[in-house]
Amino acid sequence: MKIHFIGIGGIGISALAKYYLSKGHQISGSDLYSSEIIQGLEEMGAKIHIGLHRAKNCLNNVDLVIYSPAVPAENPELKKAKKLKIKCLSYPQALGNLTKEYFTIAVCGTHGKSTTAAMVGLMLIKAGLDPTIIVGTKIKELDQPRGGSNCRIGKSKYLVIEADEHFSSFLNYWPKIIVLTTLEPDHLDYYKNFKNYLLAFKNFIQHLPKNGILIANEDDINIVNLISELSNHFFKIKTYSLKQEETNKIKSILKVPGEFNISNALATLTVGRVLKIQDEIIFKSLSEFKGTWRRFESVKILKPKPYILINDYGHHPTQIKLTLKSAREKYPKKEIWCIFQPHQYQRTYYLFNEFIESISSTIKNNYVNKFIITDIYDVPGRENSSIKKKVNSKKLAKQVNSQFKGYKNKKVIYIPSLNNFKNIIEYIKTNIKGGEVIIIMGAGNIYQVFHNLALDSSSKNKV
Repeated sequence: MKIHFIGIGGIGISALAKYYLSKGHQISGSDLYSSEIIQGLEEMGAKIHIGLHRAKNCLNNVDLVIYSPAVPAENPELKKAKKLKIKCLSYPQALGNLTKEYFTIAVCGTHGKSTTAAMVGLMLIKAGLDPTIIVGTKIKELDQPRGGSNCRIGKSKYLVIEADEHFSSFLNYWPKIIVLTTLEPDHLDYYKNFKNYLLAFKNFIQHLPKNGILIANEDDINIVNLISELSNHFFKIKTYSLKQEETNKIKSILKVPGEFNISNALATLTVGRVLKIQDEIIFKSLSEFKGTWRRFESVKILKPKPYILINDYGHHPTQIKLTLKSAREKYPKKEIWCIFQPHQYQRTYYLFNEFIESISSTIKNNYVNKFIITDIYDVPGRENSSIKKKVNSKKLAKQVNSQFKGYKNKKVIYIPSLNNFKNIIEYIKTNIKGGEVIIIMGAGNIYQVFHNLALDSSSKNKV
């Protein structure tokens, strides 16, 4: 088939484009901006138009159009495709069709989806089960010449996916196993309140067949409460917890830091045992796990002075707190900086007080010595213009600083993101003394700071 992807550069939809490319289909696509993801797709043979979406990009001989959930209904390419009566599917709908063809293992939850799905996928590879994997991050062990991949094509019946809850996307999926990692308020621009958010997860769990299995985090009180509300179900429920005896063993072998990653590994262990994979293989796979793209990626920078640079995708208040706590545990005696880019005006607005509490606690608990906030990343197609007028990073920094009356040198610094972050890069280079740990955090384009500093260094050794 000839398939056209609208918004092809997204981390999830690009994985599906790779899937169809690998199956021999002709792929075209469009996106507002180029990226390393798009460049990788072009290297694989996709023809991609960069810039404003135009109707002419959607050719008459296209058999199928797949579009990102962020693409608005008035998008000219989508409108033309529908006018031409070309079959149009959202990314979740298209992925949902695949889940019906495979024995699908879907990982969902507020946090830990990408990492847990990656761990599960790599475990299945190690066990010789040859899975197909589609996730919203790059797994470093896949397609290493390109620095990792968000897609792997296997020949078996197994499919491992990251099941995203935004826009209720996961309600399109029909898995045999669901892994539920954590539940906290998020995407309130869509769900409006936590009750609706929980209801979506409850509905998704009901997609399990009679012989299906729910694997759930027993340490999360919201998950425990949700499970208690399930009635008249025929699927099995298995739980995992940091209290179980394997925790210490996993802690001793895991390369990626943080208690939350131990929990992700315990979820993976439970999946492995359900699939009757030997413990020896499971633990070996977990011990070799290198982490995923933009999840605590570390390089050692040598100039102008030596320091450790970390790239992290954290964008939810809880992720900020737990990631910086893990950083302090890993580097107890080093000076730690965090340069944070809030992701989406609506998330910042709805979780404003949670961000204040989270950032304040990282300073009070000495997880960080310096916290810098830059401008909010504006997500095209997802923002509300009225909310954009109500919240900004300068206001967030001011509110956090109000928590520290009487403290000395315990403040958040606001630095605008000017000229592709050149001012932030210059601030880092000018103010480092050597030996610091500098964490670049956010789900937007703040990773450009990490890339520019790493490329500018004479060394990019993993640490």
